Amino acid sequence: MQSPPVIGIVGSRGAFGAWLARFYRERMGLVVIGRDPAGDTALSEHELLGASDVLVFAAPIRLAAGVIARYVALADGSERGKLWLDLTSIKVAPVAAMLRSQAEVVGLHPMCAPPKAPTLRGRVLVVCEARLQRWRAWLAEMLAALEAQCVAATPEQHDQRMALVQAMVHASHLAQAVVLRDSAPEVTGPQDVLPFRSVSFEMDLAVAARILSGNPEIYEGIQFDNPAVLPMLDRLQSALAALRECVRAGDEAARQRFRAIFIEPGRAFFGASGLASGNYGFERLGYLLADLAEPRALSVVLRQDQTGALRELLAIFERHAINLASIHSSRTPAGEVHFRIGWAGDPGSGLLRQVAAEIEAAGCGRVLAAQGS
Repeated sequence: MQSPPVIGIVGSRGAFGAWLARFYRERMGLVVIGRDPAGDTALSEHELLGASDVLVFAAPIRLAAGVIARYVALADGSERGKLWLDLTSIKVAPVAAMLRSQAEVVGLHPMCAPPKAPTLRGRVLVVCEARLQRWRAWLAEMLAALEAQCVAATPEQHDQRMALVQAMVHASHLAQAVVLRDSAPEVTGPQDVLPFRSVSFEMDLAVAARILSGNPEIYEGIQFDNPAVLPMLDRLQSALAALRECVRAGDEAARQRFRAIFIEPGRAFFGASGLASGNYGFERLGYLLADLAEPRALSVVLRQDQTGALRELLAIFERHAINLASIHSSRTPAGEVHFRIGWAGDPGSGLLRQVAAEIEAAGCGRVLAAQGS
């Protein structure tokens, strides 16, 4: 491009629209303007169309195609030579709507909620390239800056995969939450069953809690607005019904049917490498959950997110000959880099208080919590 493009975001107050606006400003140094149909009307639709070189649609799933169609009509050809993107969780309808414009068109779907981190590093981004020519180099620059694991797909392939990756997973966990809720009076809440947890149950409960604490409109749209979902739900219901019938019969023949329907074909479908990889990933998650459940730990937020900051922090533990058992990083709600450090043995509460004080005094970190030995 001859000069840095101006980015316009429709839905700039939405969660991912707001995150992407910050990304464009802070990581790519671009001017970002926006108009949120829910209330941010500082720019008229015509003004936003005229001022934007790249227009990003971040509208709710059920509204996305309609919002795009309105902008196609308003643009009336003035969008020729520009780039239109969307962030919708389905792709067939919004990409088709954008293709009715004269802009270049790419559909994007970040496979995560807006992260605390400044990029999508380690996260998947599905890219549906529909019509792209003069903006190809700029799009490649944007994707590189996002640092996501990009997966190319057609809109049709995307929606079929989302029926499995999103809708099936959400449906299963929402049904689990209903079963838990309906298990009263024996179960009055997650606290009644979590002490009996397995790794699988703890992960499933976390997913259910994540869904239930999120924006209902998003999860509703994933189920209702993707035509590929209903056939998937039919297959899921059929599989559960077959399992129920096997258990209801309860005899040896039913046990054999259970293996024939659910175990042996599944093993063949996953294959030896898929089973080995999945088992290894499950074990890693189990060790992670065990580390995070260990009460002996120090939580520290780094003062500066830069090279050498962690080394300075760990040197304090080394000087006191404290043998570390685990180190896990995450981000606080404010996006700060947070380390949870666990140790082996019993250093003693006095020594741990001294370590915490030295970390604060050295200025390399802010101690959030220190559990005793």
